[in-house]
Amino acid sequence: MHSPSSGGATKTLTLNKTVFLGAAIISILLIIWTIIFPTYSEGLLGSAMTWVSNNFGWYYMLVVAAYSIFALFVGFSRYGNIKLGQDHEKAQFPFLAWAAMLFSAGIGIDLLFFGASEPLMHYLTPHPGIDPASAAAMRDAVPQAFLHWGIHGWGIYALIGMALAYFAYRKNMPLALRSALTPIFGEKLVKGWLGDSVDTFGVVCTLMGIATSLGIGVLQANAGLTHVFGIESSKMVQTIIIVTVVIAAAISAMTGVEKGVRRLSEFNMLTATLLLIAILLMGNTIYLLNAFTENIGYYFENIVYKSFEVYAFDGETGAEWKSWWTVFFWAWWVAWAPFVGLFIARISRGRTLREFVFGVMFIPLGFIFAWFSIFGNSAIELVANGATDLGETAINNAAMGMFALFEYYPYSGVLSFAGVVIGLIFFVTSADSGALVLANLSSRGLTNDADAPVWLRLFWAAATGLITLGLLFAGGFSSLQSVSVIAGLPFSLVLVLYMISMWKSLKEEGNKRKASTVDTANVLNSGKGWKARLQRIVSFPGYNQVQRFMQSVVHPAMQDVEAELQAGGLSTTLSVHDGSDGKLEGLSLHVGHGSEDDFVYDVYLVKAERPNFTLNTSNKQAEHYYRAEVFLSEGSQEYDLVGYTKEQVLVDILNQYERHMQYLHLGRQSLDS
Repeated sequence: MHSPSSGGATKTLTLNKTVFLGAAIISILLIIWTIIFPTYSEGLLGSAMTWVSNNFGWYYMLVVAAYSIFALFVGFSRYGNIKLGQDHEKAQFPFLAWAAMLFSAGIGIDLLFFGASEPLMHYLTPHPGIDPASAAAMRDAVPQAFLHWGIHGWGIYALIGMALAYFAYRKNMPLALRSALTPIFGEKLVKGWLGDSVDTFGVVCTLMGIATSLGIGVLQANAGLTHVFGIESSKMVQTIIIVTVVIAAAISAMTGVEKGVRRLSEFNMLTATLLLIAILLMGNTIYLLNAFTENIGYYFENIVYKSFEVYAFDGETGAEWKSWWTVFFWAWWVAWAPFVGLFIARISRGRTLREFVFGVMFIPLGFIFAWFSIFGNSAIELVANGATDLGETAINNAAMGMFALFEYYPYSGVLSFAGVVIGLIFFVTSADSGALVLANLSSRGLTNDADAPVWLRLFWAAATGLITLGLLFAGGFSSLQSVSVIAGLPFSLVLVLYMISMWKSLKEEGNKRKASTVDTANVLNSGKGWKARLQRIVSFPGYNQVQRFMQSVVHPAMQDVEAELQAGGLSTTLSVHDGSDGKLEGLSLHVGHGSEDDFVYDVYLVKAERPNFTLNTSNKQAEHYYRAEVFLSEGSQEYDLVGYTKEQVLVDILNQYERHMQYLHLGRQSLDS
């Protein structure tokens, strides 16, 4: 239960040794294996990835479509206005800052790596049924890239992010992968071996995914430096890049989400947008705008068919194409889901489910449409008109595709330098947000609105850098990529459980809302007359007055209710919360109901802004007044008890308790049906 000022109950923060050591041992053994036996491990893992694709490709297509459908259903449903937090909470970050962090954490360096190269690959080596470099391939290339980077992938992030944020901020559980499984397996099991196993698996997936992404980033950055400054590609240069980025990520991680990650993400969003506009204006602008419009229409026209297309009638060629493209991307998104989902949940407190779903699924989508359409169509147009070397570069060295494209534009050196800078900052944001998530996952007793200690964030930042360095020298990135894809299969089942868990909890929320409409006696129809009620409405008391009211009226009323409930055999707890000055600031009455939800009735002293028409400008303290505000388990009820008699407070407690009992009744009915 959150008070308006405390942000949650105080917990002892410790290292979760089971998760930390388990993930470290698994990761170290896996990495040592890939470094010592690079050829064997690459062959074995590649075969395993092909086996997963051939045998479970159909499953990936179905389950990824289900994730997006479920997320959209929640967003459109009557549950969409439920807060990821308590009802009175506001969004933690401004909209633009939130959008920038969604963009940077969810896409990162991959946007630069694939922006021009992937559409060119689809144009020159399309899926079965389309001739290479044909008009049909030109029409299909960019929408195919949209499919791999569009609604489906962000639907995965929306599902895991909403589940983690909902149980952390709405149900006041730790912000960890295990929490969202509580409604299915129960608190005891989730706090034990099952929860440790899920969090350990999440740390391993996150570590492997980040290391692979950093490996892609190293290749991209080195390609840019080669192109701009003539610095040859070498292990030494790549080592310097990794060390520099990890140091920058460590500094950013030390400053936390509010400063480091947020500011870097905002800068990245701005510079990437300026680069995109430059390519649009310096290229064939009208053609690019026409192609952009048509690409979006073609994508949505075919999205249902493409969502389930497994090339069942195209033999081995279709199976191979599906394995290395769509199924690979779906497994890749699922494998990245623990990292990105946790980070998105961390920055989304205070937003409604509807804001969250539509923000996560459609804000990055708009930028992805623009990026792949403008870069992809620009590259395709050049290749179609004779720039064959650009096409060969994209196929043989995808990291160089964007820089090869810039050669056909004025100020190519400036554009390439901007690409290097943007890539390096994307590199840093992936590393620092990853270190933050890894540190939080390997902690115990962390409140859901705080982050792990700085030393643990620095440890994971350094660990990802060392792993990337080791794999760089061993050439093990392709093996690690295969590990991430294979790991996506079991974690996809965890996401299915998340859907079940969310649906169960949202139905309970619906029952609670329905119960709140039950008619109860109007608390203010008893006791004092209308003049006293009017006086209460226009009264704006100070801190000491409200504090005395809570001591003399609210506390005795709660004590009477507690005594009566205990006499009836119910388990009750009445707690007094004091502020730093030792004065009473909150009262909490909790009534236990065994395996069902406990009843919570809290009253906190809340500071509020006084209406302008009552201000006394000669007294600065008159700018604010204080309220004795009622909080239930879902947050503030936005009404004030000051001025109530003891009898009226008693009636209000009973009204809320009666609604809670009705909510429990409706929940039992749902289970019976």
